[in-house]
Amino acid sequence: MAYAKDWINRKEHVMPVKKLKEFLDKEKIKYVSIVHSPAYTAQEVAASAHITGRELAKTVIVLLDGEMAMAVLPANRKIILQDLREVTGADQVKFVAEEDFKKKFPDCETGAMPPFGNLYGMEVYAAAALGENEAIAFNAGSHTEVIKLAYGDFERLVKPKVVSFTT
Repeated sequence: MAYAKDWINRKEHVMPVKKLKEFLDKEKIKYVSIVHSPAYTAQEVAASAHITGRELAKTVIVLLDGEMAMAVLPANRKIILQDLREVTGADQVKFVAEEDFKKKFPDCETGAMPPFGNLYGMEVYAAAALGENEAIAFNAGSHTEVIKLAYGDFERLVKPKVVSFTT
């Protein structure tokens, strides 16, 4: 019985990937979909999908003066909140707990939201280091699939504010 329940839950999570792919297809973006074994940390995802931590973009939800925003950075880097505060001009910058943001992404598995803030009405701050890659990969809304596409396409579609806030 547990198997059937897991299968039903898996089936429900086909949607986020579908929404993202429809958006990319509509925009005529070339991308690769990589299905991998379940992975939850950025390092596990990179290993499962055979991508470098430099190419894998992780999405971190932050609170900038009370407004949720996405900070997108290479998986092998860490956010420096003080730097993010300075480059955004916010007085207060905090990490948001998964419990507090998961309702904002009803079509995604918790913690696997793609870095497309434009699809969720959120500002996106991309680490300048991401732009050093020709292509980036990111969670596609589930813990078992990543999408890889040209960094230039990501920048054109999402229009992130590209700033430096990582180590």
